[in-house]
Amino acid sequence: MLQSRSFQTTAEYIVQIPMSDRFSIYRRLQELMIPCSCLSDGSLRVQVNSCLTAILVRSTVLQFMTSRQELIDWLERCWQL
Repeated sequence: MLQSRSFQTTAEYIVQIPMSDRFSIYRRLQELMIPCSCLSDGSLRVQVNSCLTAILVRSTVLQFMTSRQELIDWLERCWQL
């Protein structure tokens, strides 16, 4: 799913996601001011320069790729901690 290329302190990831979700994920990452671009092959290129950015990218992708019930279960587990 992810391929990495290192550029100094920034890593660049190519995320393979369904075309139907690509623009929504791209737009959300842009709102979070995370550098990204849509590639012509349908994948999404994302630049990650910190742990926080990696967490935000993961969270954003899961938000769109995970079923509603799985997200509810995850949230309920968080509240139990």
